[in-house]
Amino acid sequence: MAGHSKFANIKHRKAAQDGKRTKIFSKIVREIVVAVKQGGPDAGSNPRLRGALQSARAANLPKDRIESAIKKASGADSTENYEEARYEGYGPAGIAVIIDALTDNRNRTVSEIRSAFSKAGGNLGETGSVGFMFDRVGFVQFKAEIGSADDVLEQAIEAGAEDVESDETYHTIYCDSNDFNTVRDYLVEKYGDPEAARLSWKPNTTTQLGLDQARSLFKMVDVLEDNDDVQYVTTNVEVSDEVAQALAEE
Repeated sequence: MAGHSKFANIKHRKAAQDGKRTKIFSKIVREIVVAVKQGGPDAGSNPRLRGALQSARAANLPKDRIESAIKKASGADSTENYEEARYEGYGPAGIAVIIDALTDNRNRTVSEIRSAFSKAGGNLGETGSVGFMFDRVGFVQFKAEIGSADDVLEQAIEAGAEDVESDETYHTIYCDSNDFNTVRDYLVEKYGDPEAARLSWKPNTTTQLGLDQARSLFKMVDVLEDNDDVQYVTTNVEVSDEVAQALAEE
């Protein structure tokens, strides 16, 4: 889940604790399939596939599964057809939520997403209902140990990025969505495969929540992220260091 860096840290830790590796692998495979179908099996000429393969390596997706996904998607008899879909709504405490999905059945996906919102006391809205609160950006994230904040900032500027957020766990680089492939490829050449790299949503305004409200929101996010069709969930939530620590320890 993209969003405030503190929350990203919480989600990474929780994902590891919950043993969601299989789910993560399935989502990456789905992205590889879509990338191949859209731009062919050659990563050198297919930026989307290049990004999907970087995500696969960062997640330690077995090589045979990567090769199998590419081969299957390249075949003339491939029956896997996923389409991109975006859903928007308000979660608990009025937090804005954007969901990016890859689905082979829109009716199923929207029904399951609407149910998750409803059970959490939120509301699934129309496309555009919260999109104005976010900017579409390129998002590249590396582990903190690749270099100092100053070094990464210097390289990000050289690459053409617009903003860098560094903390003790990650360097998160943002760029204009039109410059994403150029910025990502420059940084990959400098630092190797990132932890994450994709087009994402960055909130232009944030809402801070206390522990109880944050817990309710993140519970809904967990349900959404557990859905096979959901690739990414982004919110405009912000939490204090104290709330972030409390959630990370639960």
